[in-house]
Amino acid sequence: MGKLKILEVNKFYAPHIGGIETLVEQRARQFAAYPNTEVRVLVCQEKGEGDVSVIDGVEVTRCGSIGTYFSCPVSFSFFRRFKELAEWADVVEIHTPFPLGDAACILSKCKCRVVIAWHSDVIKQKRLLRLYKPLLHKFLQRADAIITATPGHIKSSSFLPEFADKCRIVPYPLEIPRYERARRTPVLTQHLHDKKSVKLLFTGRLVYYKGVSYLIEAMQKVDGCELFICGTGPLEEELREKAEDLPVHFLGRLSDEDLKSAFADCDIFVLPSVANSEGFGIVQQEAMVYGHPVINTALPTGVPYVSVDGETGLTVPPKDVTALSQAIQTLVNSPRLREEYGRNAAARVRAEYDLDTNMHRIYDILAEGC
Repeated sequence: MGKLKILEVNKFYAPHIGGIETLVEQRARQFAAYPNTEVRVLVCQEKGEGDVSVIDGVEVTRCGSIGTYFSCPVSFSFFRRFKELAEWADVVEIHTPFPLGDAACILSKCKCRVVIAWHSDVIKQKRLLRLYKPLLHKFLQRADAIITATPGHIKSSSFLPEFADKCRIVPYPLEIPRYERARRTPVLTQHLHDKKSVKLLFTGRLVYYKGVSYLIEAMQKVDGCELFICGTGPLEEELREKAEDLPVHFLGRLSDEDLKSAFADCDIFVLPSVANSEGFGIVQQEAMVYGHPVINTALPTGVPYVSVDGETGLTVPPKDVTALSQAIQTLVNSPRLREEYGRNAAARVRAEYDLDTNMHRIYDILAEGC
């Protein structure tokens, strides 16, 4: 095989903050370092004129956009640029949900290999989904392969079971050495009201599906613990009011360095998500790599596949404040259990989510038949 030309397609790209954007950047940077491989990235601006730049040796084309509606950029130039770059590529990997990318792929009638990186169904935009459903079905028919991170992504989807024969399960890789090398500071400890308190960490956007409202309610029933919330979002003011007089610290958006320090400095990590919009929860891996137990929720998605109930932490039903508070109190009261789950968590990350192993698995799927 000659040089493999890979086109990565997504809504946005770094420095835009988001879990999928981080994964796309990771793929582009890693694959660009492979021998006989060239990678280009096609995305949109959130709003404004398009441009082309080179980031870490990867050509990134950002198409102009008139804005973002229903979580999707509106870009007319995207269709032309997709057709041009798909003619250059041997394989196109399109990260979904991204209706604009699906439409561009179908309308361009591209001849190259098409791989879908399936991150979640469309959950919130029900009206949009009714219009989008026929296009999505056609897009799934066109795909040569579909990459999902866990079996839960397939089982919980309204669409993937029909195409299960095309699905390949590859966990999201974690670049573990970046966490091991990171400088650590007591970014949580310095804010403690009581230095003996157990430090409970949540990080993520403050939006409905993250379930932070239920977490704050649970804190009303917990002793010996202080909660640290890292992140911002539309619910921040409401959540601050709800947490008044509780041992809850809002730290806002942290730098990458401080966020790694927060993961390292916590005692327990919690992901109380309540809707299938939470497909995986990479933040679980980021806490586990430092040897901390995780409390997550029993969503039908990939979330409970990352941290395993009774092995690396505890899993509770979504929206169950009593169960959530009991799980927190159980780990607060038992340093031995925190240590056991944390040790298992660190081992699981290194065994299941190693960067090189999983990136090669993804690369092999992209390269099939090329």
